[in-house]
Amino acid sequence: MMHELDVVRLTEDFNGLPTGTEGTIVLKYNEEFFEVEFFDVQGNTLDVLTTPRKILELKTSI
Repeated sequence: MMHELDVVRLTEDFNGLPTGTEGTIVLKYNEEFFEVEFFDVQGNTLDVLTTPRKILELKTSI
């Protein structure tokens, strides 16, 4: 189960972001869709996207 503020990573390319891109869930719509802020390795925001659960894996929980 994923929650707001969990750190996640993409399991496949999505909307121009490569597999492995990490982000933080900023809004949980339901169990299937999350608003995720994705970051580069320096911590700069790349994009904020509504992302389906099926292409996310949990990295850590806060």
